[in-house]
Amino acid sequence: MDGDIFYVLSIIVAIMFAFIAVFQVLLALGVPLGEFAMGGFYKVLPIKLRIISFINAIILLFMGVVFLQHTNFLNIFNFLPTNILVWVITVYLGLNTIKNLISKSKKERYVMTPLSSIAFILCLMVSLS
Repeated sequence: MDGDIFYVLSIIVAIMFAFIAVFQVLLALGVPLGEFAMGGFYKVLPIKLRIISFINAIILLFMGVVFLQHTNFLNIFNFLPTNILVWVITVYLGLNTIKNLISKSKKERYVMTPLSSIAFILCLMVSLS
């Protein structure tokens, strides 16, 4: 594949991570979307899980930065070991996809599994570049 494709894929991945980060912030703010995340046990997440959602949002934004840096869309975080980090993130997304697939929450299975699997495939493509 041409290098430009990986550049575009990293942008798409970063955008996906940003949207999921927004979703996590909404969860952290108490918006009743909890059935789509963390096993779907709560409509509104309890305080401890809201804090985790906020931390997840920050991690997701960092993950997007890693992919943008890896394909040189960004060139300001040269100290990041992106070759390792993109693989760690990709493996995590693969495991997350499986976790979403076996969730007891139908909403999490039907919404988050496809989203996670698409992100996993795109990240795998970038990782293999």
